[in-house]
Amino acid sequence: MKHYMLTVYQPDGPAPCPEHLEAIMRDVQAVNDDLRAAGAWVFAAGLHEASTATVLRPGDGEVLTTDGPFTEGKEHMGGFTLIQAEDLDAALGWGRRLAEATTLPIEVRPVQERVD
Repeated sequence: MKHYMLTVYQPDGPAPCPEHLEAIMRDVQAVNDDLRAAGAWVFAAGLHEASTATVLRPGDGEVLTTDGPFTEGKEHMGGFTLIQAEDLDAALGWGRRLAEATTLPIEVRPVQERVD
């Protein structure tokens, strides 16, 4: 099976109110439970706010350290789920479920397999 990363993109700004977030997290947990039951779940994690990021940029024999996300934008990577699926269509199916659960955009991208 191939691996795919389902990346959650969320808008900058405060999190939804607790009541709204509770329903979203319940729906996300249901998708995660279904992924596990199907043998497709590998790993998932949420990320702290983009403002907590540190960027390391190589150049001129040194590495420059800067605060904040790599790019400025109105959305940032808020978390990800790594899954295994037979093909892209199956991964897109899981991505659709996650998009519905989170109410946020989901990027589905194949993971390059190791070549020994």
